[in-house]
Amino acid sequence: MALATAVVTYFLIILGSTVRVTESGMGCPGWPLCYGQLGPIDQFHSVLEQSHRYVVALVTVLVVATAVLAWRTARRHRSVLVPATASLGVLAIQIVLGAVTVFTHNAPVTVALHLLFGLMVLAATWVTAAACLVPWQPASGRRLNPLAYWAVAWTFVLMISGSLVVDGGAAYACPSWPFCAPHGVAGALIAIQYAHRLTVLVTSIFIALLAMHAARRWRAVPGARLVADLVAIVLLAQVAAGGLVATLSAPEALQDLHLALAAAIWVMVVVLASIGWLAGADSSRLAPSIARISPAQAGTGRKMGTGPSPEEG
Repeated sequence: MALATAVVTYFLIILGSTVRVTESGMGCPGWPLCYGQLGPIDQFHSVLEQSHRYVVALVTVLVVATAVLAWRTARRHRSVLVPATASLGVLAIQIVLGAVTVFTHNAPVTVALHLLFGLMVLAATWVTAAACLVPWQPASGRRLNPLAYWAVAWTFVLMISGSLVVDGGAAYACPSWPFCAPHGVAGALIAIQYAHRLTVLVTSIFIALLAMHAARRWRAVPGARLVADLVAIVLLAQVAAGGLVATLSAPEALQDLHLALAAAIWVMVVVLASIGWLAGADSSRLAPSIARISPAQAGTGRKMGTGPSPEEG
């Protein structure tokens, strides 16, 4: 249930980015109905916006079900219970912000807040899924290297800076890469582009360092090496997609791909950090139980509500 919720939430974020890229946010000027209808709607922008709302409804049902299940079967496991409950709370705020965004005709402040809370919902659902699949391990000392926290923080900043590029009208400001060739565009738009590209550089360094750290130091942690490899591959694909978006004048399909890869990187960085924290991967002394994880356990994870609970109770 938790994994299904996380996957559907990811696709919700992708659909939301498509709504933004295609400027379909005002395809339905009312809320929650679209022109007073549930559907079908015969206009592209209206269909896209209302479809987004239907997926929000599906995600809401899944998040509520996951939270209820966590309270019923995993109450003693805070690593599951806390993010599952947080997902529900943040999603409630996100839904309200979605309505406010419509009523304020996509005001920049509400659009930015809507994205911010959307990323938080996405992170919370994937942390819940990771906690259901990877056993919490007792450990002494520091559970996680600060590098992981920095990677998560900078990835979040990167997502916000990318949103500023789209919402600030700077997507077409620099038709070259990695530097901006002057071509009569307002300096403010070029500044937004440069700020985003600098953020990409700094974030890429932190993500690469985290991936290498996980690959070297977290070998005993189930799934850590796989996620580290995946985030490195997707990061390279994302940088390439960003270059194509700039040089090809930001076609909508490429913008969608760019945003989908960005959301995937956000998910994988959060999941990698979560796996490391759950396992106490950077503790000065890992508890012996981490060495006793069998290959079968490493492959199958755990069901919600099972597994060790000395610290979590």
